Amino acid sequence: MKTDNLQLQQAYDYCQQLANSHYENFPVASVLLPKRLRRPISVIYAFSRTADDFADEGDASAETRLHQLDDYSLALRQISDQDYQGDAPIFIALADVIQTYDLPVHLFDDLLSAFKQDVVKNRYANFNEVLDYCTRSANPVGRLLLHLEGSPSQKQLEQSDAVCTALQLINFYQDIEQDFTESNRVYIPQDELTAAGLSDKDLISPDSQQIAPLIRSLYQRTQLIMSQGYLLGTFMSGRLGWEIRAMTLGGISTLQLLTTQSNESLLQRPRLTKFTKLKILFKSGCRQHYINTADKLLN
Repeated sequence: MKTDNLQLQQAYDYCQQLANSHYENFPVASVLLPKRLRRPISVIYAFSRTADDFADEGDASAETRLHQLDDYSLALRQISDQDYQGDAPIFIALADVIQTYDLPVHLFDDLLSAFKQDVVKNRYANFNEVLDYCTRSANPVGRLLLHLEGSPSQKQLEQSDAVCTALQLINFYQDIEQDFTESNRVYIPQDELTAAGLSDKDLISPDSQQIAPLIRSLYQRTQLIMSQGYLLGTFMSGRLGWEIRAMTLGGISTLQLLTTQSNESLLQRPRLTKFTKLKILFKSGCRQHYINTADKLLN
C-alpha cells in the first residue's frame, strides 16, 4: 500500500493523540525522552494499548477478542511483507516506524501472543509459566525501545529483559486482590498457593501469617531478577539513559515499599508520594547517585 505524506502525518497524529490521552506506566510523552523518539514510541504504545484493550476491555466474547487480535496479526504479516492493505492509522504509522528503525516484527507478534493468552488463560501453574508470560507481555517493549536507539548488544537486551520482567512482576504484586476480584486473574503460581495450604479465595482478606512467606518469596525472586538488569541505564547516555534509570528506580522503590510492608498490609497497594517521585527523578539524573540508591534498595 502506498501512503502519501499527508496520510502518514495524520496516522502519526492519531497515535500521539491516543498516547497522550492515557496515563499508563509507559514512556509515551515523558519529558526525559529524546524528542526524536516520542513519535515512534507513541506508535508502539498505540499498537500495544489498543491490542491490550481488545483482550481486557468491554463485554465482547472470547471469540470476538481473539478475532480482533488475529486481525492485528494479519496486519503485522502484511507489514513484514511490505504489503499492508488496510487504512488503519495505527498500522500505517507502524509500518513506517518498523521500516525507518528496522524494528524486529517478531517483538510485536510476541506482544499479541501475550494479549491472546490473556483472553484464554487466567491461572499459572508455576513461576516459570509467569516468567514465560512476562517474556512476551513486557520484555518486547524494552527491546523495542533499545532498537529505536540503535543496535543494542546482547548484554543490553538481557538487562532490559530482566528490568521489564521485574517491573511486570512488581505490577502484579501491587494488584493481587484487584486482579482476582475484577478480572478473575491470579498471577501467584498455583503450585505455590497449594503448597502453602491456600486457594485463590484466600487472596481476599488472607491469613497474613500463612500467606506472608509465599508473597515475600516472590518479592525476593523479583529483587534478584531486577538486580540482573538494573545497571542498563547506567551504560546509556543522554535523556534515554535518564529515562531508563528513572523507570527502573521507580520500580525498585515500589518493590522496596512492598517488601517493607507489615504482614497485615502485605497485599495493600503501596503509593509513591510526589516527593519520592521527585527524588527518583533527581537521583536518576546522576549515574553514581542512581547506582548508590539502587544498590542500597536492592541489597
